[in-house]
Amino acid sequence: MATPRHLDLEDAVQRPGTYFNPTTEMLLVVDDSASIDRELFAEVAAEESEWVAVSDEVPVDDTVRDEAIERFETRYHGGASGAIAADDDDEDEVDDIEPDEDPEEL
Repeated sequence: MATPRHLDLEDAVQRPGTYFNPTTEMLLVVDDSASIDRELFAEVAAEESEWVAVSDEVPVDDTVRDEAIERFETRYHGGASGAIAADDDDEDEVDDIEPDEDPEEL
């Protein structure tokens, strides 16, 4: 089973991506492609660490978000105990399958 990358909040907000905090159950989407006119903030004395609320709406497509979470869960889920991940199974190795004890009882 692969281990997901763990990041501090300070590191996560520095790089675009989607992050989840299992303790707070908050999903964070970092998108650095948007740009807001800096002149809006010219008169306000803002510190580097301050954030400005742009909207209360979540500009994320629910379907795309759910698909990303499902891919993450599929990749990092341990599955049932003893289960072998699909990418760990040796396709060249022939599996020995033993017949049932008494096929008539089925």
